[in-house]
Amino acid sequence: MTPTLIDPPTPGCPKRMVFGPCGGVRGDGSCELDAGLPCPWCDPSGPAAIRSWPEPVPAAPAPDPAPVVLTDLTAPPYDLRATRAILETLAPVSDGLLIGEDQHSPDFPPTMIASEILAAGGAPWITLTCRDRNRAVLEQELAGLAELGVAGVLCVTGDARGPDVRPEITQVFDLDSTRLAHLAATAGVPAAVAVVPAAPPAVRRAEALAEKQRAGATLAVANHVGSPEDLASFLAEARDAGADLPVIAGVAVYTDEDTAAVLSAFPGLALDPEAVAAVLNAPDPLAAGIDAAVAEAEAMLAVPGVVGVNLSGRASARGWRVGTEVKAEIASRLAGRRS
Repeated sequence: MTPTLIDPPTPGCPKRMVFGPCGGVRGDGSCELDAGLPCPWCDPSGPAAIRSWPEPVPAAPAPDPAPVVLTDLTAPPYDLRATRAILETLAPVSDGLLIGEDQHSPDFPPTMIASEILAAGGAPWITLTCRDRNRAVLEQELAGLAELGVAGVLCVTGDARGPDVRPEITQVFDLDSTRLAHLAATAGVPAAVAVVPAAPPAVRRAEALAEKQRAGATLAVANHVGSPEDLASFLAEARDAGADLPVIAGVAVYTDEDTAAVLSAFPGLALDPEAVAAVLNAPDPLAAGIDAAVAEAEAMLAVPGVVGVNLSGRASARGWRVGTEVKAEIASRLAGRRS
């Protein structure tokens, strides 16, 4: 048994993390669960050092190949008919389909969604969080996903549920993203991890990514940053820290005020306000949003170390059909970037 999987949590972390920080740290360095509680990795009086992974995984499986266009699968929860309709549109134009795991919107089990994606000819990338599953259930999910042959698993600690979302249900946090990535790698599933360059403590994010790679991660999915230059600067810092894994860059997909606001509200996420204003004030915001996403994707793909882009967001407040069409159009325009 790897000792780090059962080590006691870091004092002061309500998510019981051993390898932190999570991606939900507020802009002022406070905990996402309690605005009056400083994140221990941001608190000068707390255990600020990033913990080192003591047991590198020498043969962690890598995605083959890494997706150039990784598209968020945004479907109404527990609606198999809608999910299949979305897959009909997105699977043919995407190199991978990313399934999220929102704290306020549970859906079918990961293995079931993965099976649907595979049946549609797509490559499933499944997000697993530590919020709702203990270690035993996470191990079960990984075994099932490995047997199905998914493209990979995005290992995240997970946002805590809001106080108004099923308050009677416990939140587990047996593990954190770094330890979950280790489990995925040892289960034979390519492990991706999230990185949030814009979230506090920014000075420790590169070091934390390097430890995730040492634990078994072979791909990183970066949250949205203000510009390609910001991402390039962060990745250079990450390489200096020892993280040289390939990166999927986040591309914000929004075509109206509502979808832009949802993205802007996520902790650690940075959007270019001028780009947002240009889309929202355009004569045709939907067309402008598509053009802006394509341009951002092209710019991100030119950043050294970036191998793909994640088309992220609901895309349209007019419903899942329009949102799906928007993402499909963007993915289709990026087809020439695929090898």
